[in-house]
Amino acid sequence: MSAYVAIGANLGDAAANVRAAMEALAGLHRTVVTARSSLYRSPPMGEGAGGPEYVNAVVALRTGLDAEQLLAALQRLEDEAGRERSVPNAPRTLDLDLLMFANTVRNTPELTLPHPRMRERAFVLKPLAEIAPDKVPAAALARVADQGVQRIR
Repeated sequence: MSAYVAIGANLGDAAANVRAAMEALAGLHRTVVTARSSLYRSPPMGEGAGGPEYVNAVVALRTGLDAEQLLAALQRLEDEAGRERSVPNAPRTLDLDLLMFANTVRNTPELTLPHPRMRERAFVLKPLAEIAPDKVPAAALARVADQGVQRIR
């Protein structure tokens, strides 16, 4: 199955954390990274958000895991990176969001697919458009153009 994962970090060496997450995703069982976006810098977003700017990216995967197994693997990687879930939008060492999983549409307490806020976030749409332009309508990019996201590599 194909999947897209957003990666973000704003604590420690955020760029190194994002690159390490890309490598860790490539090492998941029955999973191959098929595309990696550039890195992007973005301001913290959302109520209660703070801390330094984020470094973000998106990767495309081919995986033999199902959506729930992949989500569990993403959460393990976050935990291994020292992620603390103190309050929503808190600064973090690593954030991994499952954006899309094949053509799956799901809304359960554990998992919503596609990710419910991805179309509101330039830090997701810009890197996703870089590696999968067919997944991001131009109108969606136009709606988030004022969010101050910049490509850094």
